Amino acid sequence: MEIKSAFQRRGLLFVLSSPSGAGKSTIARMLLGSDDGIAMSVSATTRPRRPGEIDGRDYHFVTTEKFEAMVANGDFLEWAHVFGHRYGTLKSEVMKAIEGGRDVLLDIDWQGTQQLKQVDPDIVRVFILPPSLTELERRLTRRGTDSQEVIRRRMDRAAAEISHWAEYDYVLINNDAEKCRELVHTILKSERLKASRRVFLHDFVRDLMA
Repeated sequence: MEIKSAFQRRGLLFVLSSPSGAGKSTIARMLLGSDDGIAMSVSATTRPRRPGEIDGRDYHFVTTEKFEAMVANGDFLEWAHVFGHRYGTLKSEVMKAIEGGRDVLLDIDWQGTQQLKQVDPDIVRVFILPPSLTELERRLTRRGTDSQEVIRRRMDRAAAEISHWAEYDYVLINNDAEKCRELVHTILKSERLKASRRVFLHDFVRDLMA
């Protein structure tokens, strides 16, 4: 057996979760830019498209009726209601990638992570905390995309989301986006090296010792 075949593996499902405004999306973009072995899962959503967003790149934008039909058809690995809109992870896209050995990054909340864990227990879960709730509110206000009412709702939801931090494999505090990205990347590289994920390693070692 060739050495390279001994290290073939199934792709990782790599989850990033955080309260809105804690920097998860920024860190996800930075990670994708620094590692070409991982791809972003493009979720389906019923929320309106924002300026600059492209269908199929940022989200698959669908109607509520279409989303409900997809749920009934079992098209999602997980889905949830978030601030009045539906979001779901497409099963076909994700499974094709990981079975081909490519890692998939999922930007989902704790509810979606729990659903995903039930479907596939071999996932890596990273939760990103803000330095403080005061800083979180400042970040939400500074980005200028939400009304004060929406910011208030996001802050109310943040406490509930943070309460689930212990359900994750890794928990990081985002004081600095680049340093946090480096830690996330270190976790990803370490998880890739786990012997349990090297599909043909057992046969390789057997042949090596023969």
